[in-house]
Amino acid sequence: MNNPAWRPSAATISAAKITAFSNWLAAERGLKFADYDALWRWSVEDLEGFWGAVWDYFAIPAATPRTRVLADARMPGAQWFPGVTMNYVEQVFRHVTPNRPAVISRNEAGVDRELGWPELRRQVGALAASLRGMGVGRGDRVVAYLPNIPETVVAFLAVASLGAIWSACSPDMGRIAVLDRFRQIAPKVLIAVDGYQYGGKSYDRRELIHELLAELPSIDHMVLLPSFDEQADPAEFASCTGWAAATAGSEPLQVDHPLWVVYSSGTTGLPKPIVHSHGGIVIEHVKLGAFHLDLGPEDRYHWYSSSGWIMWNCQLIGLLMGSTICIYDGNPGWPDWNALWRFVGEKRVTFFGAGAAFFLSCLKAHVEPNEVADLSALRVVGSTGSPLPEEGYQWIYDHVRPDIWINPISGGTDFAGCFVGGVATLPVYLGEMQCRCLGAKVEAWNEAGKALIDEVGELVCSAPMPSMPLKFWNDPEDRRYRESYFDMYPGVWRHGDWLRITPHGGAIIYGRSDATINRHGIRMGTSELYRAVEELPEVLDSLVVDLEFLGRESYMPLFVVLRPGHELTKQLEATLRERIKVALSARHVPNEIFQVAEVPRTLSGKKMELPVKKLLLGHALDKIANPDAMANPASLQWFVDFAMRRAAERAA
Repeated sequence: MNNPAWRPSAATISAAKITAFSNWLAAERGLKFADYDALWRWSVEDLEGFWGAVWDYFAIPAATPRTRVLADARMPGAQWFPGVTMNYVEQVFRHVTPNRPAVISRNEAGVDRELGWPELRRQVGALAASLRGMGVGRGDRVVAYLPNIPETVVAFLAVASLGAIWSACSPDMGRIAVLDRFRQIAPKVLIAVDGYQYGGKSYDRRELIHELLAELPSIDHMVLLPSFDEQADPAEFASCTGWAAATAGSEPLQVDHPLWVVYSSGTTGLPKPIVHSHGGIVIEHVKLGAFHLDLGPEDRYHWYSSSGWIMWNCQLIGLLMGSTICIYDGNPGWPDWNALWRFVGEKRVTFFGAGAAFFLSCLKAHVEPNEVADLSALRVVGSTGSPLPEEGYQWIYDHVRPDIWINPISGGTDFAGCFVGGVATLPVYLGEMQCRCLGAKVEAWNEAGKALIDEVGELVCSAPMPSMPLKFWNDPEDRRYRESYFDMYPGVWRHGDWLRITPHGGAIIYGRSDATINRHGIRMGTSELYRAVEELPEVLDSLVVDLEFLGRESYMPLFVVLRPGHELTKQLEATLRERIKVALSARHVPNEIFQVAEVPRTLSGKKMELPVKKLLLGHALDKIANPDAMANPASLQWFVDFAMRRAAERAA
């Protein structure tokens, strides 16, 4: 067994939020646990006991008291906290104080803003009153086309306080991608910005907004946040938040009242419109925030995200915990890869999270964070979006601080939470997430439904969690919902990731199970190959797909993006093949290697393995990928041309 790369100090363990919870369980419930594993097992075997304890420990505000915790444990269809009425916004505004800001923000131009807790509450109350004047009430959908700025936070809280349902797209998303999402839910109000800045360039969205209004006939009102047009005709956002509402009230709602609609990546077909509840999100997010992120009122919490990624929603965990959230609007690599590190240092951020691709980009660009920023306040670095390889951990230890707590997490948009993640009282092993999260009965299963230890299997969750979707919007009899998660193991959530639970309780994600390499009967997650390939300094990025043509010998091409000034020479190709052979096996050496300009990625930064695989198997581009839902749609053209060449060669 490898030695841990990090161990928590006695002071860290003593101060951890999970330690306080464990002490409370002993004092108030008479429950004592020898270690984290014992606590986790209780949390997934006694669901009513655990989730009831979480509710009571945080004293979650509710207009009616809770009685039963879990009235029905079916998946899907679990019924949590029946009869309870509450509102997400009440948990946020219980933390109002004049002593620290609620929101700190920066944009690419370097403009900093702060929003205090009392001012946040006032603006939310004013906007809620304005929306109410537009006829917005319980169950109405209010959609946003806004970047990651304080106004977006205000808008969400105002919508939630009314019992209306929030849904958002970031302004870098194109017309088709936005319409594919918003058309499904028939919104009543659109809140939009008329332009945004990214990568040092300004983008005018006025024409697109007019197109959205023309093609979304359910919209009765628009609230515009001007960026380009200071004389805009529609009611400006500032006028809707400008009056002196003293407090932000909130509608008491059933615990399973819809809070927001979020979407799958939308790389194939229409995006799945996933509905989560007020109560489910509150209790999952305070559990996650306290016990796995270790956040509290003393923290400044920044997780870099666009407003269209689920991590924007998870950034709001900070507000639920009373922390100050620090948000950044712009390209994390512009004008260089130091931009976020400077923001983290100057704002005294204590928890900094980003996609794994960000840290690997910093590694490749030879970034030295401590040379550009004072990171003495930083105590936690989080990562998600894709597996963080061992060299990513080591780069953070070597170039940020050797005593930093590295806390990668893995979950998903699907349930707006984490299945596996970190805990401040456990050691960190390179390449591993520390634990299965409390209340998440996560296992690695083989095809027969047997739980595996130290073997790779399908990531499943065999017990319900409160934040699992209520439903998909417009999904009669939950057909799409069941097909998405319960197709392989009826009554058990299959997430679509390859997972290994290590002997000491850690977890390693090996990539999507639907994009697996299966060479000569030996299955392998793509992330293992990427790790071997991307360790080479010449390689910036890579993508591999395993193609099978109606039972014939599989064909597995590897596509690599090289650093400027490098070409795919015969020598480099030989080095790549040898690396893969040594790291994986001779079976997993690709048939061919190609140099490409870019790897196609979704807006949330995920490599588009499955769409590229389908494209190369002969599927039409418009059936497998939505360019408007991609970060770099132009990258697809190379693969389209390649697919055509392959088809011609096979036909000859």
